Amino acid sequence: MKNRGKCPKCDSVNLVRIPDNPYRHASGNNIYTSTATLLGKIPVIRYVCCDCGYVENWVEREQELRKIKNVFG
Repeated sequence: MKNRGKCPKCDSVNLVRIPDNPYRHASGNNIYTSTATLLGKIPVIRYVCCDCGYVENWVEREQELRKIKNVFG
């Protein structure tokens, strides 16, 4: 959805991007790379199809992907 601009399940373009709220430590599907919660929080951005309900999760920043690889890979 993020890359194609349409839902892979129903081909709808009625999509919404749900951003992270950086001021809430428990918002969204975050990945934590440290025991210091706010320092190691990597947001997972959600894309939702408002026609069929399909959801995709994305880590959007390259430096965050590298950090995940270093910690978990």
